[in-house]
Order: sequence, then structure tokens, then C-alpha cells
Amino acid sequence: MAKYRHSLPQLKGGAFVTDGGMETTFIFHDGLQLPHFASFVMMASEEGRDRLRAYYRRYLDIARKHGAGFILDSPTWRASPDWAEKLGYTPDALHDANVQSIALLAGLRERHEEPGRPIVLSGAMGPRGDGYKAGRMNAAEAEDYHSVQISGFAESDADMISAVTLNNIDEAIGIARAASARDMPCVISFTVETDGKLVTGRSMQEVIETTDAATGGSVAYYMINCAHPTHFAEALDHRAGWTKRIHGLRANASRMSHAELDDSETLDAGDPVDLGQRYRELMQRMPQIRIVGGCCGTDHRHVAAICEACLPALPSAA
Repeated sequence: MAKYRHSLPQLKGGAFVTDGGMETTFIFHDGLQLPHFASFVMMASEEGRDRLRAYYRRYLDIARKHGAGFILDSPTWRASPDWAEKLGYTPDALHDANVQSIALLAGLRERHEEPGRPIVLSGAMGPRGDGYKAGRMNAAEAEDYHSVQISGFAESDADMISAVTLNNIDEAIGIARAASARDMPCVISFTVETDGKLVTGRSMQEVIETTDAATGGSVAYYMINCAHPTHFAEALDHRAGWTKRIHGLRANASRMSHAELDDSETLDAGDPVDLGQRYRELMQRMPQIRIVGGCCGTDHRHVAAICEACLPALPSAA
């Protein structure tokens, strides 16, 4: 049974941590082959599941050190129908992978959750297409497509869903509507280019306000991921109402553009300490941001540096 689905603790205040760049960690640090950048394939073997548990434990230890809660995202960013078909998964196998991914997280929560440090189980979702290229679905098509994965999470112990690396308003609207139809709390995280805008040219203000208007404000909160803080910091007006809907950051380690990252055969791990300081500067201007983690190129070192820079100034999770 879902523990926090009807009362997400991160909406009540306190600091929360999440993980870093899962796929880049496994590929560049651990030397694993992840076809189509899909981590959920690791659920198919006991060795893979053990690697996932070990990966999460590093971040859970960081959160415990800082007295913070944790958002435990499943390894299912690519676990949607089009990607599953490319990977040879049947619809039933895909459903099982999503549900079992949440079961793995539930086991970790049972062992690591402590009073005052809630661990929230999040079904992670990604875009139907490439996160760096604009999709072409309308909102109705997106709702239909993503309902497959969301239905699996709704049947599991997932407390919420997190749709990350989105770059299209219509896809965000479709996901939010599909989640609402299944009484699943939904978080939307957009990725931006070096100018702080989506690849479609839409501003963060426009995408947040348009998504909220089209969904009755059903999105629990918004995040930004898969971009370096230098790409979006100046695009966030901390005095504006729409920025107060942004509660989390999962930045890239590298300052490179998406196009440059796509062409790179090596990992740019950036500077963890500098990244932590940039988070701190953003959070001083935007105190509603209470969820911190990383994206491409980041690992436990980056998230530890972010926590060292930011979390001592925040209250512990309630």
C-alpha cells in the first residue's frame, strides 16, 4: 500500500535529497552497457537489482547524514511502451518491470526510513522521445501514451510519479492529466537549453503557467533537471508567482549544451563544490526549493557537495 500518496511530506516543508545521474554513473563509472540509456533493464537480474540497491544506499546515507528526507526515484525513466518495444519487452513484461521497480524501492524504505526522515517512493518517467529534441504529440496523445506506465505505478506502492527531462508543454499536460485520472500525485521536471528556455523556445514561465492552466493546477510542483545552473539561473525571477511552483533542482555536472553532451564520448564531471555553491545561491533566492539532487554527470560526490553547501541552512524534514 502506498504510504504517502495522499499526503506528500515534501509539501509540508523540510529538506529532501534525491539521487544523481543514474545512467551516466552506471555507464561511465561502472562500465555497464545500458541499451537506449535504460536502467530498468537491470531489474531483470539479481546482479542488476543488487547494483541498484548499492547505488541508492550511497545517496540514502548522504540524506541520513544531513537529517533530510529522501525522494527515491525508480530506475524507470525509459520504461514506457516505445522504448520497451525497442528493448524487446512485451507489454506484460514492461508492466512487471515498473511494478517490481517500486517493490525494490519499498524494500529499501523499509530498511532505511527513520522517524522525521520520510522516504517517498517515486515512479520515474521520461519523455516519449529524446529528452534533447522536441516531441510532436498533442496533449491527448501524450495522456494516452503515458497512461500505460502511470497505471502500473498506480497499482504499486508508489507514492507519486516524477516525469523528468520534459521539453514539451503538451507532453507535460498529458502526463499530468493521466496522473490526475488515477489519483497519483504528479511532479513535472523540465529541461532547458543554455538560454534557460525549452528546446521549443518556450520560457519556463510560459510552460509552468500554461501547464497549470490546462490541468487545473494538478501538478504537485515543478522541477528543473538535466541542465547546468548557469543555463537557467538568470531565467528565474524569484519574485514572480510562477517560480514559487519550482520546488526542486537536479542539475547536470557539466556546463556543456545538450548538443555537446550528445557528441561527447567522455564524461564531464564538472566541479562538485562549485555546483553546490550554485545550488546554495539559487536556494537563498528561492527558499521554496527544498528537493536537491543531480542529473547527467553527477554522482554521490556532487550530491554530497550540494548537501554540504545547502542543507545546513534548511530545517530537517518534518
